[in-house]
Amino acid sequence: MDGPLKNLLVVDLTRVLVGPYCTMILSDLGARVIKIEAPEIGDDSRKFGPFIKDYSAYFMSLNRGKESIALNLKNDDDKKIFEKILSKADILVENFKPGTLEKWGFGWKDVSKKYPKLIYASASGFGQTGPLKELPAYDMVVQGMGGLMSVTGQPNSEPTRVGTSIGDITAGLFTAIGINAALFDRQKTGKGMFIDVSMLDCQIAILENAIARYLSNNEIPKPMGSRHPSIAPFEAFKTKDSYIIIAAGNDKLFEKLCNVLGIPEAIKDPKFIDNSSRSKNMDDLKKIFENKLSQKITSDWVSEMEKDKIPCGPIFNIKEAVENPQIKERNMIVKSYHKIIGEFKLAGNPIKMSSYKDEKTRGDIPDLDEHRDKILKEFN
Repeated sequence: MDGPLKNLLVVDLTRVLVGPYCTMILSDLGARVIKIEAPEIGDDSRKFGPFIKDYSAYFMSLNRGKESIALNLKNDDDKKIFEKILSKADILVENFKPGTLEKWGFGWKDVSKKYPKLIYASASGFGQTGPLKELPAYDMVVQGMGGLMSVTGQPNSEPTRVGTSIGDITAGLFTAIGINAALFDRQKTGKGMFIDVSMLDCQIAILENAIARYLSNNEIPKPMGSRHPSIAPFEAFKTKDSYIIIAAGNDKLFEKLCNVLGIPEAIKDPKFIDNSSRSKNMDDLKKIFENKLSQKITSDWVSEMEKDKIPCGPIFNIKEAVENPQIKERNMIVKSYHKIIGEFKLAGNPIKMSSYKDEKTRGDIPDLDEHRDKILKEFN
């Protein structure tokens, strides 16, 4: 891939989701990624479903465009190979439990002495410091401990996980952000640095309104379904055939919305006169809205509201979301290639850059140890 990170070498010591998601972003931005995997086993996610011809679609969706070599970092010969690759690297990304690489002689302190320009990024469940640092964590663990599950779901519902692995993905994103900032810093200082990202920290960082409400008013937020805690109307409403999302975030939009719905009297109603009033009386407003919305199907309401630029939309399932013409136009479904499966479709890169083409085809998906001969020849 061509991109702003072209000619940078990333050594990828990661597995499952946090790290591979981060290094996939770096690869999409042009970096070369060499994935170091455990011999015979490889990345754990090679065993995760769904499968196509016994190959993991989960693994393939995160590791396009990377090269794979299997190395045992406890083995002296493999350590020497790893050292040769590392000597040419710009970035090392790892998501082992804190202390693991130190035992093998590849902790930050040891590596930075040999390679002072290396950017070394560690993503872990709880980070490199603190009383929980040695504990393992999965996405759902940090969703729970980070407070996210406490504000997700319907009122009085059982604990509800966000429908995607946001604990892993946010940590992967923050790690990629940290790496790019460190690359910019290295241009000024000539030195690398250590980046420590905790999955739990990342969940705290994305609590936005919920954490603001607690820290400012000691209010402990609870699940509200699709409703926003401080903007109204801002939720899902029933229509004749399904639901519509309406997000009228200011008085002007509310006025437009009321006119489209044929309820101009609501504009001057003291209970709905401003956002604060609407937030306090949202149950009443929802009854009025849904009485009107029940008269037409969602697609008709969306068409009418879009004419007045009122933020709204249907609730798509994954098939509908992926096949949305807007998504196709934005090149968000791309192709990669696997030597056994052939063409494989996967999510594209949402970062569009004016200086680089957003290719419709990404790099090939590696089999375990597929690039051993090529890498050994190059780095020996």
